[in-house]
Amino acid sequence: MNHQMLTLTERLRQLRDSLLTGLIERDVTIRLALIGALSGEHLLLIGPPGTAKSHVARRLRQAFSESTYFERLLTRFSVPEELFGPLSIKGLEDDRYERLTDKYLPTASIAFLDEIFKANSAILNALLTLLNEREFDNGTQRSRVPLVAVIGASNELPECEELDALFDRFLLRLHVGPVTQEGFKDLLSLRGDSTPEIAPHLKLTNEDLRNVKAAAEGVSLPDDIVALLSSLREWCVAESIPVSDRRWRKIVKLLQVSAMTNGHDVVSIWDCWLLQHCLWSNPEDKEKIYQWYADRVGASAAINPESLTKIVVAWEGKLVSDEQSKSQVRNPDGLPMFKPKGGEATTASRHSVQARRGNEPLFLSPEGIGDDRGRRITDRTNGGNGYVYSELENMHIWDRGRSSWRNFTNWSGREAYLSNPANHLLEEQDTPPLMEPTRHKLVYINDCISNIAELLSDIEKYQMHLNEHIQSLAIRVRTHLWLTPDFEAPATKSLEATAYIVQCLRERTERLRTGFLALPQEPSATTSPSHGGKKSSATELHSKQSKTFSEAIQVAQSRAVKA
Repeated sequence: MNHQMLTLTERLRQLRDSLLTGLIERDVTIRLALIGALSGEHLLLIGPPGTAKSHVARRLRQAFSESTYFERLLTRFSVPEELFGPLSIKGLEDDRYERLTDKYLPTASIAFLDEIFKANSAILNALLTLLNEREFDNGTQRSRVPLVAVIGASNELPECEELDALFDRFLLRLHVGPVTQEGFKDLLSLRGDSTPEIAPHLKLTNEDLRNVKAAAEGVSLPDDIVALLSSLREWCVAESIPVSDRRWRKIVKLLQVSAMTNGHDVVSIWDCWLLQHCLWSNPEDKEKIYQWYADRVGASAAINPESLTKIVVAWEGKLVSDEQSKSQVRNPDGLPMFKPKGGEATTASRHSVQARRGNEPLFLSPEGIGDDRGRRITDRTNGGNGYVYSELENMHIWDRGRSSWRNFTNWSGREAYLSNPANHLLEEQDTPPLMEPTRHKLVYINDCISNIAELLSDIEKYQMHLNEHIQSLAIRVRTHLWLTPDFEAPATKSLEATAYIVQCLRERTERLRTGFLALPQEPSATTSPSHGGKKSSATELHSKQSKTFSEAIQVAQSRAVKA
């Protein structure tokens, strides 16, 4: 095979696979070490002794053709000379405080620092500058160092604040545990030295690193990824996961390198798989970050389903409001109509009803009636207070049918009297307006239908995008340099869940269109039989509110499409 014809992506794929030779369950570790080195970032491995942390660092050294390697185990008693080199005796004789740095950390390109959080204050400041700025102060001179990447290791996380800055220098972090039971048999089957032979044409040069850096700077960060990172930052704040501004900038650079090395000029959602290894401060946070990302794999396209759901809910609320909206009926002359309970429609806004005292109806006294003392009653209304039935019972009336005075209870005309409305004490009440479902202007309904059609079109386009996403998922995951194959299952689950949500939104949107089409419409003629050509104040207010709602929905929909 012509090695010069290999693309960078294929070359890195073969290099990655070669570095994995003879390693059991260290796929993620090697991937992170290699992408970290290509990005100029450091990797921190947290885990117990004997989990191949130093072995990974030595493997990474083999990935470079022009590398120098440095390895050191730190203790609380380590001195600067162990990392940065001994003081120059000749320099001291010439009153110069300089170190002999050859074959020490300042001249290394790949380094492994075990128990790095054991570093004391005498080492810490110089180490921070060397890790971040790639510079080393040797006497009065500050010089650049050839450092590509450091792999730090520790059995535990830092416990004091003075080590927080050192912890923050490691963009990539990974908890490394013992081999699982499933991989244990493979571990036992290993024989001899498992160090692989890396083909010379696969090894990376300093020129390769410079080319990767230059090309990665041209990789763009699309709006959907910016929105994803912004949302993730807010989530981290809410979850009390501290992430410095410097770390966010380094994360963008890492994502650009990931996209570039996969042959793309735009960062994609798949590159963001690396985020779970960049943001955690406590190992338990890593799983939460991973789940946050996995849940949003299908939400990173042109539309944000969460915002889309809010828009559909708003439209549904608007449809319910329109369906329940009522307006007062008007007669052909345009006068508002009223309808008393059990009565006929009328233009009179007030009507008479039988007055009541509490729950008891009130009556007028019969003419020619007397009270229980024989006194004749002349005011039939009882001073406007009327009489309840129990008060009428105590009265006496001349019963013509029997030619004698009778108690009201025994009066032969009692039932006819009580049922005659002329004998009721009346009072005036407001007559309820006669209402009917609001008739909407055709232009309003058409405007709603147009907006819903646009929303439906966006959903249909998004469904097509999701289907393409799902169909190409397996290939995308398997061909991505830094994604591990085990991400295919949760990514598929997330995409299918998103597709189900979007399909439900589509069905709800189609029902919205049907609902708005079914709304009562104003007649096309200038004058309608029921409204006499005049709009009620309720109709005018409803029209204004509908216009304001449509404008607000259009803005929200535009934002959702851009999100």
